[in-house]
Amino acid sequence: MKRRGAARLAAAVLASGLVAVGALAGAGTAAADDVPSGNGGATATLSGLKTFDKAVIHDKGDQEVGAGLFEMAVDNGGSIQTYCIDLHNPTQSKAKYEEKPWSQTSLANNREAGKINWILQNSYPQVNDLAELASKAGSGALTEKTAAAGTQVAIWRFSDKAKVDAVDPAAEKLADYLEKSARNLAEPKASLSLDPPAVSGKAGERLGPVSVRTNAESVTLTPSAEAAGSGVKLVDKSGKTITSAANGSEVYVDVPSDAADGSATLTAQAATKVPVGRAFSSDTKSQTQILAGSSESTVSASATAHWAEKGAVPAVTAEKDCAEGGVDVTATNKGDEAFTFTLLNQKYTVEAGQSKTVTVPVNEDQSYKFSVRGPNGFQKTFSGVLDCKTTGSGTGGSDTPSSKAGPASAGGTGGGEVFSGDTTAVDATAGGDLAETGSSSSTPLIAGIAIALVVVGGGAIFFVRKKKAPSGE
Repeated sequence: MKRRGAARLAAAVLASGLVAVGALAGAGTAAADDVPSGNGGATATLSGLKTFDKAVIHDKGDQEVGAGLFEMAVDNGGSIQTYCIDLHNPTQSKAKYEEKPWSQTSLANNREAGKINWILQNSYPQVNDLAELASKAGSGALTEKTAAAGTQVAIWRFSDKAKVDAVDPAAEKLADYLEKSARNLAEPKASLSLDPPAVSGKAGERLGPVSVRTNAESVTLTPSAEAAGSGVKLVDKSGKTITSAANGSEVYVDVPSDAADGSATLTAQAATKVPVGRAFSSDTKSQTQILAGSSESTVSASATAHWAEKGAVPAVTAEKDCAEGGVDVTATNKGDEAFTFTLLNQKYTVEAGQSKTVTVPVNEDQSYKFSVRGPNGFQKTFSGVLDCKTTGSGTGGSDTPSSKAGPASAGGTGGGEVFSGDTTAVDATAGGDLAETGSSSSTPLIAGIAIALVVVGGGAIFFVRKKKAPSGE
């Protein structure tokens, strides 16, 4: 079981790293945010499969597919190259991707995930001297296309346990060499993250700390416009106002004692190369990717701060939990009264100074959208897609790639919001046409998937963990 701090959960991160935050529901005001899950880092748009050759999947017959490097355009500047780690799922044209920790992808339960990282570090494009690579592999001459194909084939053997071979003999020898040589390497750190992504407390206090984690030399720090207008400042532990920070820095949100109950957003942004081996996933159900190379790119992260003069002062966050097959929702209360909230028609209470985590079960490949509701109109809504396993690992979908591509969509009543009574609808819309996935123009990888609407009953099992709030928050 992985360890979690009480507030180690994902903040709302949009493509630019900015989050629109309403007023806090503490003493008569309300917060109502529809927040996608995310941890900060790079966000990008899929451009397509760019450098590839052919491979053959041996699964209920042989099928030839394209295998190689994808390219993505990073929001606000930069580009990245990726390999697929989700062979039997489709890509969606122009899908939006977010940098994610392995724990929120199919790599979470893969004991050989570190071997994929070794392959990335020791093959193309990180090793761009193809003569040297060919010599190590004993493969014979390699081109960029065959080197990319051999690397992708080796990755699929670990990511999907696939029976797959490269068509080109040199590419196949490279794949065999990489597979046999690979050893487990640690997961790389995020390009940029803020931890925890939500803090709370009383007016007149310094809220935090929020720790900056990044591989950039420095990051710029910006408070939301509402914060600046109310005298709220970003400061270090000595109380000095700051506008930038380095890796390991601790940032506090300094709230004046006369500030009205409310909230603010801290945004961090930097230009850096995203570490090779970082995972990228999409909430449009487009196949999960892993980073193979990066130009200098714009990365961002955000955290929210909530304060009130008295009463309950909650901070509510959520992150996907692939180990438990659901979404962890954590409420931390830094006020002087208990905070009671409703989640999927069940009520939970967090005492003053404590934190509680509720794991909401979500089916694999299922879109979800649910709200946390509290007193005085408090509402925070979380949405996304749980994509924790490869199709070949026994979860829904076709085990064999198809020669046709098609739309993948399904509708849901009310957009998946929580309804009164004992049922909750979870919207399963994937939307869009499926692009050719890991394939050449004549051999698309996989058929369209129809994602079913799932109804989660009020009697579903929830896993609840109660913790004291971290002393440093």
